[in-house]
Amino acid sequence: MPEGDTVWHTAILREHLAGRTLTRCDVRVPRFATVDLTGHAVDEVLSRGKHLFIRVGPASIHSHLKMDGSWRVGDRPVRVDHRARIVLEAGPVRAVGVDLGVLEIGDRDRDATAVAHLGPDLLGPDWDAARAAANLTARPGRPLAEALLDQRVLAGVGNVYCNELCFVTGHLPTAPVSAVADPHRLVARARDMLWINRFRWNRCTTGDTRAGRQLWVYGRAGQPCRRCGAPIRYGESGAAGERVTYWCPVCQR
Repeated sequence: MPEGDTVWHTAILREHLAGRTLTRCDVRVPRFATVDLTGHAVDEVLSRGKHLFIRVGPASIHSHLKMDGSWRVGDRPVRVDHRARIVLEAGPVRAVGVDLGVLEIGDRDRDATAVAHLGPDLLGPDWDAARAAANLTARPGRPLAEALLDQRVLAGVGNVYCNELCFVTGHLPTAPVSAVADPHRLVARARDMLWINRFRWNRCTTGDTRAGRQLWVYGRAGQPCRRCGAPIRYGESGAAGERVTYWCPVCQR
């Protein structure tokens, strides 16, 4: 499931594309299908929260992975099928955006407007812990999980980290933000989790990277809590159950 660390890791596309001139630009989104950036050099690839930008000549390719998206990069054998939303080639290198939730191409001088609403980026060079903590506590009665998932509060936390953060801080996802005694410590833990995992595709929050032991509660419904042994509980929220929660009924209050 793509979260801020996944997008940061995906931005390593820069190692394959930056400085190269595009020899193919095939956009498979109707609104931008006529855009052709062939002949322009890729200047940089950067992430902001869960958003990815590829700056090419005068343009910026903005993508958001949503739930199922990914970028695949390598030499020409990288597969292109019906799920591809964009194909970029630079000599022998091919990068394919697959099942992207958002794909837009616009003026690179204005691409920052697409993410101007975001809170401090947990993996960004401008990370501001004090501002993130202030954003978090601005609405003290708000459920903690809802606040952590709000990208306007801090950018990069998704379902996995939200559930894990609630567990390690001992709060139910439904607990109000006001229950958090030290919001500065909470946002610092969030930053640490993403920072430690930024080079991994299989994230780990327990410190144990062995298969099946990486997470405290996420995806472990019915399994025993790693601390107390109580069965982990599971719930869904949102209009289509798009938000899932896992928690320990004993360790979290």
